[in-house]
Formats: sequence, C-alpha cells, structure tokens
Amino acid sequence: MTTTHHHVPVLHPGESGYDRELAGFQTGFTQRPELIVPARSADDVIAAVRLAPDRNLPVAVQSTGHGLPGSAEGGLLITTRRMDRVTVDPEARTARVQAGVRWGQVVEAAAPHGLAPLNGSAPSVGAVGYLLGGGLGILAREFGYAADHVRSVDLVTADGRLRHVTPGSDLYWALLGGGGHGFGVVTELEIGLVPVRSLFGGSLVLDGGEVEPAAVLRAYAEWTRTVPDGLTSTFAAVPYPDVPAMPPHLRGRYILSVRVAWTGADGDQLVEPLRKIGPVLSDSLREMPYAESHTIHNDPDFPHAYYGDSAVLSELDVEKAAQVLARTGPGTDAMVVVQINQLGGALAAPAPNSVPNRDGAFLVRLLAMADREQAREILDPAFALLAPRTLGRSPNFAFGTGDRSEGLHDEETRKRLAGVKDQHDPANRFRRTTS
Repeated sequence: MTTTHHHVPVLHPGESGYDRELAGFQTGFTQRPELIVPARSADDVIAAVRLAPDRNLPVAVQSTGHGLPGSAEGGLLITTRRMDRVTVDPEARTARVQAGVRWGQVVEAAAPHGLAPLNGSAPSVGAVGYLLGGGLGILAREFGYAADHVRSVDLVTADGRLRHVTPGSDLYWALLGGGGHGFGVVTELEIGLVPVRSLFGGSLVLDGGEVEPAAVLRAYAEWTRTVPDGLTSTFAAVPYPDVPAMPPHLRGRYILSVRVAWTGADGDQLVEPLRKIGPVLSDSLREMPYAESHTIHNDPDFPHAYYGDSAVLSELDVEKAAQVLARTGPGTDAMVVVQINQLGGALAAPAPNSVPNRDGAFLVRLLAMADREQAREILDPAFALLAPRTLGRSPNFAFGTGDRSEGLHDEETRKRLAGVKDQHDPANRFRRTTS
C-alpha cells in the first residue's frame, strides 16, 4: 500500500489487498480501478476527492458491495465499508449512520429503545445506497419511502468540501431519489426512526407444482384490494434448480410465497384469505420482535452474480403478470426471481425529494442469475408484457442491465437533476455511485 501526498492510503492493481478491497456481494461485475482509497473517515474521503482531478480520474464509490457501479476500468474508487458507526438518539428518535453501515447494525442499535429504522428486507444491505435510491422497506405502505425520513446528509462534493445538506435545498432534493447521477460522496446521514417494537409478519409458502401460479397471483392481487393502507406485502415466485447446492426441501421446486408486514391488530384475521389459497408448504406468519423482521423475506446472504430490473406499474394486469410468470418459471434457461410489491398507502404521499413514480400501484422486480446478455434475453420480453401499465423504474432495483438513470424520472425532474449536477459537479467527476 502506498501513500499519496494527501496522507490517504491508496491501493494500486497488483498490490496486496487490492482484490480483497473490491470484493462484494455482487460477483457478476468486474472492476479494475486505477486507484482504490479505503476510507476510514470523512477526511480520507475529502483527500480522495481532491486527489482525483490531480490524476484526471473519475470517482466511483462502493460502500458494502451489495450493488456495484457496473464494469469499471480505471478511475478512482473510494470504499467506505470501514466507516460503520451508528449512533442512536432515543429522545429525538433519530440515528446517525456512517457511509459503510449495514441495516442489520441500525436495527440492532435501535431495538433496545423500542425504535426501528425503515430498512429493507436484507440486513446486509448498505444503509446509504438504499436511502439514496428511495428505500422501499418492509413497512413502506405504513411509513413511506425511507428517504422521506432522512433529516440530513453529510456529503463531500466535487470541490473537495464537506457539506451538511438539509431539507429545502436543491442538493437534498436531488440526492434522495436521483438515481445514479452522482452528486458527491456521502459520509454520514441522519435518519428518523419509528416507534415499532414488534410486528405481525412472515411468509406463506406454496408449491407452484401443486397450485396454479396464475391462480395464486390472482388471489394475491384480489386480497391486496381489501387490506388496510398500512399493511405491506409482496408476492414472489422462485424456480429452484434441482442441484445439490440447493437445500433439499427446495430442490427442483417452484416456490410461490406471499410476505407480509403489519404493525396493527388482527393480523391473523387479515391473512386468513391467503391461507385458503391452497395447500401450504410453510407458514411463518406470527407476532415477532422487529429485530427478527429480516426472517420475513429470508434474502440470500451469500455473494452471487445477478442482473435485474424493475417496473413501477399504474395497476397490475394480472393476466400479463401471469404471462411473466410463465416466461420466467421452471424451464427458463436461468433461474429468475419474480417479486411483486404492493405500493400505495404512505408511499403515495409527496416529499421534498426526487424519489420517482409515487403514484405507482405495484412494483415488479425481475432478477436473473445469469450473465448480462442472457439476463436481457429473458427479462426484456417479460418487461415488454408489462409496458402498457409501466410508469418507470425504481432507482433501488436496477441491477447492472444498462444505464441506471434511464427511465427513472419524468422530463421536468431530469432537467432539474441535470441542473443540480451541473452546479455541483460540472466536470462530471462522479460517474458511478453504488451501495
């Protein structure tokens, strides 16, 4: 490891620790930056950003490696995973989270105070990247996007200055929901917490070989029209390959599930119609401490390659969505995970940020365990089926299948974002940012 005149540690290709520093959750992309700066503090980030123009290098950021900036040759990569401090203020119901913090740490720090962050389904996801993309959490329909609860952002801009950004400024608006525009490097955020100790949640799992997938989807869609605004739920379909690496109870099975999270009363009563859809493989719906909420989705916690995209829909055309299931189910060339989130509720409320498509009724996410080309061949025709009702994409769920900012915002918002970008990063120093 060599050191620059800014006294910030730098790694070059071929040096010990370079490859280890690049490793992340996403194994489908390769990155070969010219320099890596493993930042331990805001001062390291400032030094790295000031170093970039000297070397005429674009800047990319990697916090936890859950999402990566795509295939990246050259440039300067700042890694922030060592900046992982969480501070909870139980009186103010806030938490300060540094750039490398993962959601599991925030849940753990808030729980003893009867508080919870508006985190997503996977505890290993980085808090900052998720929040900058909007943050569609497990209690999203009750509390809205996680970005709506951000109190302030500490950000190093292209001029090498650390700024404290608060609601009301153009930069605050653009950062939260701006989707890959790259306005600077976030070093710390302050977020609001919600007074949630426990919730009713879990998943109901059915075997797609025993029940008609389209019928389960139809029943789910009908059920979503009857539930309270604050109940958040997701339908998922996963064709598990018949290979030894898979757990025996999943091998070769087409698993359909409905995941639910609800902080109100009568949870069992609300999910009763779901339990009547067909023979259930497993039912984990129960009252649980919020600290166990990651068990609702049971996201994989091992690194792997994946490519995916999303479509925010004005409404769910069940017949078209059933055709998507047919195209991505067993027999498809690659394993494809389909996830359909009910939106609405508090997600539709306006907020002083650029999170797009707040009028969406459902979000469809398709994730292929394949290389980029094969993924596009499978996913493009599936998204084409949904196109007539598609409003746009979600910034959090554009996984390496092309330009991350394309199709996210309406023209007026795009122009405003471009104006903020020109003001704060006229040289387009920040090309790629990631979670």
